[in-house]
Amino acid sequence: MTTEISKSQKNGWTMFFIFFICFLGFIALLVTGIIAEEAYEGDGIVQIFVSIFFLVVLIFLFAGLFVVEPNEAVVLMLAGKYKGTEKTSGFRWANPLFTKKKLSLRSRNFDSQKLKVNDKNGNPIEISAVLVWKVNNTAQAAFEVDNYIDYVHIQTESAVRHLATSYAYDNTEHGEISLRSSIDEVSDALKKEIQERVGPAGVLIEEARINHLAYAQEIAQAMLRRQQAEAIIAARQKIVEGAVSMVEMALTKLKEQGVIDLDEERKAVMVSNLMVVLCSDRETQPIINTGTLY
Repeated sequence: MTTEISKSQKNGWTMFFIFFICFLGFIALLVTGIIAEEAYEGDGIVQIFVSIFFLVVLIFLFAGLFVVEPNEAVVLMLAGKYKGTEKTSGFRWANPLFTKKKLSLRSRNFDSQKLKVNDKNGNPIEISAVLVWKVNNTAQAAFEVDNYIDYVHIQTESAVRHLATSYAYDNTEHGEISLRSSIDEVSDALKKEIQERVGPAGVLIEEARINHLAYAQEIAQAMLRRQQAEAIIAARQKIVEGAVSMVEMALTKLKEQGVIDLDEERKAVMVSNLMVVLCSDRETQPIINTGTLY
């Protein structure tokens, strides 16, 4: 892997004023040389050629000036060899022979496409992820991969596909991690896997989360009915647990306070009636016994 070399270049304003003063000096030398040559005094022709030569050199040196914006880096290369990275923002100057490649260090968002894959149980689902990332190693981003942006996009989609096949859409067993119910755990696993895949490109993953998750259209209705059935069963379990607790409490209170003494058969009838009242999904219609208890 290419190691990043942080190399601060010279201040651009300082170099600009030095070049500008030298430029004015050689302009003056050129003018005096032209005047001397026209007056046939001294070696004016030598002054003209010397001043023109250094003026051309100065113009060439001016080409080394460049601007580095905040959260931006400039990778410097000379004849195909990596020379360093300038990260100091502002007006800078480097060797004009250096090839300069600018890279943004700002955080970026990437919203992947909706992918249709099979989950751990083989159910077809639609899934996509949103990614926040930035360049962390400019040398690797510039030289280790052909295009680091495309590299991140492709590897992200590949990681999302692998993640979807590693977990079930919904937890079929108690405590099992699933895509729908274990958002934080799945997001951490996705971030870790993407980071491992894009590490060679010098990219840092700041956040990765599931952005879209749904059953594929061909099984969506069937899975919706299954979820509704599971919800009804879970609700009924809670109702039954509460009803049993209330019946037990009623029998205990009646016995402790001596309100009435029921035999086992009457207890069974009372329990049956209370369970019907408490567990029914419709409003019950009581029948009042105006006669004796028996």
